[in-house]
Amino acid sequence: MDLRQQVVDTGLLLLEKKLVARTWGNVSAKVDDEHFLITPSGLSYTKTTPEDLALYNMVTGEYEGNFKPSSEKGIHAAAYTAFDDALFVIHTHQTFASAFSLTGVDDIIMTREEEEKLGGILVAGYGLPGTKTLKNEVASCFNKGAHCVLMKHHGAVVAGTSKEDALERIQLLEDVCKRSYEGHKLDEKATVAYSRLGIPLKAQLDDMAQMIGPQIDVITGDAKKYLIKHKKNAVIVLDKGIAVLGKDKEDTEALRILVEKAAVSALHTRCYGEKATLGFLDTRLMNFVYNKKYSKKKEAKG
Repeated sequence: MDLRQQVVDTGLLLLEKKLVARTWGNVSAKVDDEHFLITPSGLSYTKTTPEDLALYNMVTGEYEGNFKPSSEKGIHAAAYTAFDDALFVIHTHQTFASAFSLTGVDDIIMTREEEEKLGGILVAGYGLPGTKTLKNEVASCFNKGAHCVLMKHHGAVVAGTSKEDALERIQLLEDVCKRSYEGHKLDEKATVAYSRLGIPLKAQLDDMAQMIGPQIDVITGDAKKYLIKHKKNAVIVLDKGIAVLGKDKEDTEALRILVEKAAVSALHTRCYGEKATLGFLDTRLMNFVYNKKYSKKKEAKG
């Protein structure tokens, strides 16, 4: 029960630190050589209790619990398989690490001590969320000895020897990526900086594709009227920022975090002269699946 509580508390802490939003990301803790506890698929961190965690068997692929384990259980299993001392794994969709997943890690600035604490950083090739392709790409990085893996277009995952070790790594990873970022001046919101470009923001990250779709359009008029009329949940208002409209307060806050992150990534890749747009069909597929399935799960417990 203590281990279950550690996992639940970590999820809430990640939410508080805005390293995750809504139901994205996941946390797990190793129980023994075959099993680990992991947060449920699509269930809000604010509603997850210790009893809700799934006990996943890495050998058989079976689980125990009232909720299905996270669809990203494969990347957690990859960490525990690669490192004998890994006892805690955290997967996030944090802002600046996600941006560097699109351009690589060569320009991340860190001290020798920080590099040692992180235990190595590599970028995993792209795979759709929850797929064997993504698992294999991440496993390849873990097997090369990297304890921190940036998943292209997706987020980050770290393996730690304890809850505290994993939390320290995931926070330090964000700190060094933020320090190395040059997309815009950080005393201004990225959404405002991007709005001055006057161009649509195309999806580069999975969570934007899932929750918003292929792109965020640009307007000069009334944002609320536009969002309601066109049944959109985000729009760029020229020179002002990005307006969002969610189904409820939690939904709107998640969108606010998401569009700021999307703008950071867009400005970051623009600075590097790289095009990192997700494929149109993949974007449409993720948006369809999210709206039909995952967006409803966070309300599963009422």
